[in-house]
Amino acid sequence: IVYSRVDANEEGAFTELHIMDPQNPISSHRVLATLPGGGWYAMDFNDRGNKLLVLEYKSINESYIHEFEVDSGDHEQIFPFTGAGAGYYGYTVFAKGGGYYTITDAFGEFRDLVYFAEPGAEPEILTEEISWDVSDFAITRDRDRIAMVTNEAGVAKLHAFDIKPYRPISLPELPLGQISGIKWNPRGDELAFTLNSARSPSDVHSILISRKQIERWTTSETGMMTTDNFREPKLIEWESFDGKMISGFLYEPPSKFTGPRPVIINIHGGPESQWRPRFLGRSNFWLNELGIALIYPNVRGSSGYGKTFVKLDNGFGREDSYRDIEYLLNWIGQQRDLDKDKIMVTGGSYGGFMTLAVASNYSDRITCSVDIVGISNLRTFLENTQRYRRDLRRAEYGDERDPAMYEFLEKIAPLNKADQIRKPMFVVQGANDPRVPQSEADQIVAALKQTRTPVWYLVARDEGHGFAKKANADYQFYATVMFVQEHLLAP
Repeated sequence: IVYSRVDANEEGAFTELHIMDPQNPISSHRVLATLPGGGWYAMDFNDRGNKLLVLEYKSINESYIHEFEVDSGDHEQIFPFTGAGAGYYGYTVFAKGGGYYTITDAFGEFRDLVYFAEPGAEPEILTEEISWDVSDFAITRDRDRIAMVTNEAGVAKLHAFDIKPYRPISLPELPLGQISGIKWNPRGDELAFTLNSARSPSDVHSILISRKQIERWTTSETGMMTTDNFREPKLIEWESFDGKMISGFLYEPPSKFTGPRPVIINIHGGPESQWRPRFLGRSNFWLNELGIALIYPNVRGSSGYGKTFVKLDNGFGREDSYRDIEYLLNWIGQQRDLDKDKIMVTGGSYGGFMTLAVASNYSDRITCSVDIVGISNLRTFLENTQRYRRDLRRAEYGDERDPAMYEFLEKIAPLNKADQIRKPMFVVQGANDPRVPQSEADQIVAALKQTRTPVWYLVARDEGHGFAKKANADYQFYATVMFVQEHLLAP
């Protein structure tokens, strides 16, 4: 077993790779290597167990694969290698008889599944005909079969094939949703995975390859609710200010609600994440009980749409992502079944930053907003977040130590535009948040109080980056319902 421990000292962040034999964990435990930075992750042992592949993550656009000698801890970088191309490298495993399978975008816009016979060899791109990201893959114990998941416009698709000779394996159709945790059984004739959909929480399924038969192994608790009528999402698209097509997912309330419906726009965090259709859980309350439409946009900077798209909001391009929401507001105004005069914007973490950015730039076009563990100034965030995360975030937001970037981050900071936030806001924060410190919430709340903008502030003293404890999460939800009823739904 290998695991990593991240810490920081006066010289900066570092990662310790620890290794142990699970049969004898105490006496076998040792530190394999101490490495600079906070983005190191162990992935795969070779068949003999004397070599280990480790990912060094710098940013969504830059990562490296290292091969470690298990006995000595010595290692060498194998990807990117001269002639192999640079870019993102993700999950990597050893191939049968030598070589490697890896996920990388080094050879095109999307993340392909690629085979290398050795570092520096010509790549064999196995998914060249699929113009979407490969998000995960699993190889059988004998390394003769591969299953993989692709992210196709936010929807997960499962594929499988025999390796040599290459031969696609026919699989049964799966419900619309997300697929994760794919794993072969020891014989390589049954594939297990977790499926999450609009009408079902995450449950374990498997496919017996010879019969093309799906078997469901678990049934998650849904509080005795009937989920068969939960709303399936619609993929929507709108043209932004520069002609680029931006997409997202719309959940419409049941037909019992008539007339144009109020809208909640929920912006994902990351910022390099992507909102993908899944079980909404308690968010179905907005749809089924209050008749509110939900829109989950994937603005520029989101992953899943190619490596060029994910870089479009980096550094000085930050404000372009705000305009994607501005043009979504235009799109809402053109829909007869949506109410352009009753719109709430919300989001968590970086989505909270986007919420504050929309509230400060387009206050006249929204009704209210809910900022959850959000960043109010990227400059102060970079100065105060945990040291091990700073370089990872500077690659996305820009380096605040550069005078030009410092000036830009101050200019666009929602904190410095608080006087332009004129609609009610609810701010939610964990007091022990290591990622977005409470100071980010405190300063925006103080600024709104000075301008007499209505602001609600909820702090949990025993929470971090989001509310994890059920009692706290329930309290946050009920308080948000009250805020929505008072400020979004009020006549």
